[in-house]
Amino acid sequence: MSIVKIKDKTFKTSIAEADIQQRIKEVAAQINHDMADKNPLFLSVLNGAFMFTADLLREITIPCEVSFVKLSSYQGIMSTGKVREVLGINEDLTGRNVIIVEDIVDTGRTMRQVMETLGTRNLGSLDICTLFVKPDKLEVPLDIKYPCFSIPNDFIVGYGLDYDQQGRNLREIYTLVE
Repeated sequence: MSIVKIKDKTFKTSIAEADIQQRIKEVAAQINHDMADKNPLFLSVLNGAFMFTADLLREITIPCEVSFVKLSSYQGIMSTGKVREVLGINEDLTGRNVIIVEDIVDTGRTMRQVMETLGTRNLGSLDICTLFVKPDKLEVPLDIKYPCFSIPNDFIVGYGLDYDQQGRNLREIYTLVE
């Protein structure tokens, strides 16, 4: 286990890079099976999901497309409770099978807003793929079809997730040490 210091906080390793990569391969295999012959559009939520999206798509063997949306709801280690859309969706999604790729679902508010926005676009299907879900923190009922890890309500960084814009480049997941 290693310890990292980011700004004024200390974090310890909680999920190894090899475990992350193995779980991504398993989830990708399920998506490849479920979406065979459907040419899904992976809609990656920036900034946090960029690493996860890249590694996930390297394991996707079926025809697919990728696009990005940028939303913001965090400042430091706390959610503001308000979701802002910074970069929107420009594609025509009529009849498309869309898979939202998110780094972490905690309260579910961000995901609810994305799903409400997409729900008006006559999609073929809409599914959620997330690297992490915090079931104990969910405030919104969500059907997350492709979760990689269920985790406790701890603050984590690494592998795309940040603390005040720092730590995204870490290869493993680190949990805040109280």
